[in-house]
Amino acid sequence: MPNLPQFARPPFSEALNEWKNILAQRGLPTDIVWIYDENLCFEKDAKAKDGFKLGFQTQITPPPAEAAKIAFDHFCEFEARVVFYRIGSSRGKSVCLILCDGWFESKGEGEGFIRRDQWLMSFRPGGAEQLEEITDEQRWKQRILRDRPLHDLDFCMTLQAVHETLAHGRVLTPYEQFALKVFGGARPGGT
Repeated sequence: MPNLPQFARPPFSEALNEWKNILAQRGLPTDIVWIYDENLCFEKDAKAKDGFKLGFQTQITPPPAEAAKIAFDHFCEFEARVVFYRIGSSRGKSVCLILCDGWFESKGEGEGFIRRDQWLMSFRPGGAEQLEEITDEQRWKQRILRDRPLHDLDFCMTLQAVHETLAHGRVLTPYEQFALKVFGGARPGGT
């Protein structure tokens, strides 16, 4: 990992205000729909440059209201760049994700990222793309999950991790996730 600059993360509310200011300065919607990995819908499209098109859904796996703050707080635990990333607009709102990875450390204005090194954060407002919100569950189930090219969005949080944080106060380890699957809600002593 490259040498990171000295940084102090802002509270979520301050980062969110900065994000909305950046969006407003570019004439983009400041009302936000936050989405997560399970909300993304990559579909094959021979006409598209990368061979796929991107949509999203929030009706089949709706994010909890506090999910964006949970994702931000979780990612702030790591010494890696946190990114507020806008993928487009839908119904007059900006569709955004919170990402985190060292992958973003070298990304700057040339790639559309606005850096705030004092926070170890970046903001990517994107362009005026209009996104389709997928409401057909069968279509969402047939989305591309594997064999898609590496994409910035691969570094987003999952709704599963958000729900684990709501239920357990933190993201579970793989062993704990496995134990929950095997033992379900069983507790020692049969209760």
